[in-house]
Amino acid sequence: MPRSSFGYVLVLALGCARREADESRPAVSAPASGVVAPRAGAFDERREERARLTSHLAERGVSDPSVLQAMRKVPRHAFVAASWSDAAYDDRPLPIGHGQTISQPAVVASMTAAARPRREDKCLEVGTGSGYQAAILAELCGRVFSIEYLAPLAQQAERTLRSLGYGPERIELRTGDGYVGWPEQAPFQVVIVTAAPEQVPQPLLDQLALGGRLVIPVGPRDEAQKLELHRRTSAGKSASSFERTSLMAVRFVPFLGDAARAPQP
Repeated sequence: MPRSSFGYVLVLALGCARREADESRPAVSAPASGVVAPRAGAFDERREERARLTSHLAERGVSDPSVLQAMRKVPRHAFVAASWSDAAYDDRPLPIGHGQTISQPAVVASMTAAARPRREDKCLEVGTGSGYQAAILAELCGRVFSIEYLAPLAQQAERTLRSLGYGPERIELRTGDGYVGWPEQAPFQVVIVTAAPEQVPQPLLDQLALGGRLVIPVGPRDEAQKLELHRRTSAGKSASSFERTSLMAVRFVPFLGDAARAPQP
């Protein structure tokens, strides 16, 4: 993937997936009860705002037409609290409660483009959050499997996605530790991770299909990290079985999960 598609995100330090809200508005957590009750008709609402956002992303370097089409279709306002609805199509993260955020659209688009999902692909998302990234992937992949560590967020995301018509045949959801992946559904052609472990979880690499792509931020807590693309080039667990590309410098919240905190062999 050409670097020109991603370089602009370097200047958007606050645009990391699931970051705290930016300082231009109060950094408060929106309660789950404040989330707008979405409906299937949400796809017909605020289309002009989505079109403007998509044009903005294209101007900033996102060139994949299928990704832009998905960003134009999915109603981001259905995934945010009523108190933040007016900012739903701003290119910035917004709080969704429990110290987490819905990712900045530029970051969602860039990570999705890097993963290059195709209609026949089976995709794994680690970190469901609001469910927005899962919905974007569902417009591009054959089926999405999404894991969320925080149960209240997982429950809210399921309510939102199901009310929008994304049934379990399109997006299957699980509450649990994403560090171990979803082995019974492996292999995956695409894996996207929305928080930063200090090292790439070996189970996620193991669960990549031949030619599969893993997009993940990696690095120490509270320091600059790298967004990396890992592509399986051959069978096996060794480093030689994967092609690694560093995409950009980023800062993401730490990866949550018991396995992530355990000493690695």
